[in-house]
Amino acid sequence: MMNRKRIMFVFGTRPEAIKMAPVILEVEKHPDILQGVIVSTGQHLEMLRQVMRIFEVRPDYDLGIMEESQTLSQIVVKTLQGLESIILREKPDLLLVQGDTSSAFAAALCAFYHKIPLGHVEAGLRTGDKWRPYPEEVNRRLISVVTDLHFSPTRTALLNLLREGIQRSSIYLTGNSVIDALFMVSNRSFDLKRAGLDLDQSKKIILVTAHRRESFGAPLKEICRAVGRIAKKYPQEVQVIVPAHKNPMVQLTVKETLGDIENVEITEPLDYEPFVHLMKASYVILTDSGGIQEEAPSLGKPVLVLREKTERPEAIAAGTVKLVGIREEVIFAETEKLIQDKGEYDRMTRAVNPYGDGKAAERIASALLHYFGFTDLKPEEFKGG
Repeated sequence: MMNRKRIMFVFGTRPEAIKMAPVILEVEKHPDILQGVIVSTGQHLEMLRQVMRIFEVRPDYDLGIMEESQTLSQIVVKTLQGLESIILREKPDLLLVQGDTSSAFAAALCAFYHKIPLGHVEAGLRTGDKWRPYPEEVNRRLISVVTDLHFSPTRTALLNLLREGIQRSSIYLTGNSVIDALFMVSNRSFDLKRAGLDLDQSKKIILVTAHRRESFGAPLKEICRAVGRIAKKYPQEVQVIVPAHKNPMVQLTVKETLGDIENVEITEPLDYEPFVHLMKASYVILTDSGGIQEEAPSLGKPVLVLREKTERPEAIAAGTVKLVGIREEVIFAETEKLIQDKGEYDRMTRAVNPYGDGKAAERIASALLHYFGFTDLKPEEFKGG
């Protein structure tokens, strides 16, 4: 027990929690040599609690940084200030962050300031454009600069890191832990009526999510107009479900544009479990989410990505995801094609998953054991991606 290493997990948004939870659970399988210290920044408080409930993970600390309409600078400053006192108290042997949020960047910077080794889950994603997505592209590039252990989900991500001068010996090709989480949840039975969703099984379900900062304003209006046109043109054929993000800018635009259309249902953000099962029930998914681009190929669902660029090109190459941008006409045309053209739809539903095999968390935990000298064996790398 004297040699037990303390791993500090830091996350605050729902996607971070979903992808970190399988890693936490895997680390907990080694209680004699690894001890987890779980810190929530508390950005997506209610949604975060839902995820924690599903995976039975309880934070040891909650920074509670969330305030309405706060700036990116405020998120970074409050995360740095709140985390510092916890690091001084807990003295972790390694700090682990996930993804590319501003709080993940702040946590990485705090680890560097205190000379604590840093592990980065989902390392190496890049678009090459610092403004798309904003601010995530720069956040993840900056995190990579101070990271000691890079856990890359795909070979493409690994190659991105090598091009930036990262040593190959510090990169572990693991697959994406979101697939671990997806398999855990999708294999459970769940009745969507428990989440207040009454799906019309005679219709094609179109699931729409849009929440990125780069989509705020005119882009989100174009997205909503395209969705509205589809719903109005195919009132008997489709049912549109829009779980609207709690951000007031998203709520206002979605309700103003789609609120009066009969076959469009605007819901509150869904818990992860019902959301996974809603994806399973969907005909097609329109989204600007990164995680959904990774999850949907496992479920055999076509995805139209509502962005100009993506840091996840693997599913596009596989043909299960198509980048359609943020113009109303293009979104409308590509959605209509999938409704009308069975050949095109079938082509996109091939269940190809370049992102993971459900063993990413196991590989990450094995890499930690190897890093701390508890085993001589490096984990076997993910063969996909």
